[in-house]
Amino acid sequence: MVGIEKIKQPVAAELQVFDRQFKQTLDSDVFLLNLITWYVFKTKGKQFRPALVLLSAKLFGEICPKTYTAAVLVELLHTTSLVHDDVVDDANERRGAFSVYALWKSKTAVLFGDYLLARGLMRSVDYEAFDLLRIVSVAVKEMCEGELLQLQHSRKQDITREAYFKVIQKKTAALISACSEAGAQSAGAAPEQVAQMRQFGIYLGLMFQIKDDLLDYQPHGISGKPTGNDIKEKKFTLPLIYALQQASRNEKKQILRLINSSASDSQILKTIIGFVEEKGGLEHCRSTMSELAQKAAAIIDCFPPSEVTVALKEMVEYAMNRRN
Repeated sequence: MVGIEKIKQPVAAELQVFDRQFKQTLDSDVFLLNLITWYVFKTKGKQFRPALVLLSAKLFGEICPKTYTAAVLVELLHTTSLVHDDVVDDANERRGAFSVYALWKSKTAVLFGDYLLARGLMRSVDYEAFDLLRIVSVAVKEMCEGELLQLQHSRKQDITREAYFKVIQKKTAALISACSEAGAQSAGAAPEQVAQMRQFGIYLGLMFQIKDDLLDYQPHGISGKPTGNDIKEKKFTLPLIYALQQASRNEKKQILRLINSSASDSQILKTIIGFVEEKGGLEHCRSTMSELAQKAAAIIDCFPPSEVTVALKEMVEYAMNRRN
């Protein structure tokens, strides 16, 4: 599998510029804000989203100041969502380190997330990037709707495959599609090209979430994450949804009873995971990702071959085959 560092090579220099601008955007006179910002930057992730913004822009020309604004804006939004998610989920770890919530507690974490979002809005206004602000504002709306929709379905335990895709398109694919759309928009791509890149991001985002759901069913240690978290939290993701659709009425009732009784029990978890595998839930996820990957690659094939098109297709491969 191609690693993320190789994928980022065509925009490696530009990512360094992005890093500097991201830090500058978060500068504050408040010591506590600067301390938390330093900590967040120290434990930053793989920069998948800003790299996607930069690659999407470079596909249509030179990366310009507006592109950096797009990259900073989406990364601020992404970081905000992670900080707020940790509060909602009572999560003490993020990327193998203590979360902001664990170190500074919920009130500070929520306010810090709000600060990040405010800085992104200010940067957009300062640079008069109102078209980018609209793209990202739509993504924020979709993400909120997606999380609430998932919560609604989890309470009723009635989510179908179609409803699941609606949820993940909103809660995950919305931000990733905003990356590719904003990148293309910042470089002056034609409206139909911007629409193509938005659709590319939707396919990529759907794959990304399905892979996350699949990793939750892998043996402990493969992904670096505990197994069965979604089951413990009674989240009905694609592997389980598909398996339940293949089950008899009695099998379905039995599995739902196990999930509602004590899904954190290791033996019960093992039973549920075995059921999902037996009913083809994991294989269904892999075949679904493969179909989405072909659609995403077909969009990139519409553009002249270059190191950027290679990197974007490698992003598709990475989303499908990553281990964490």
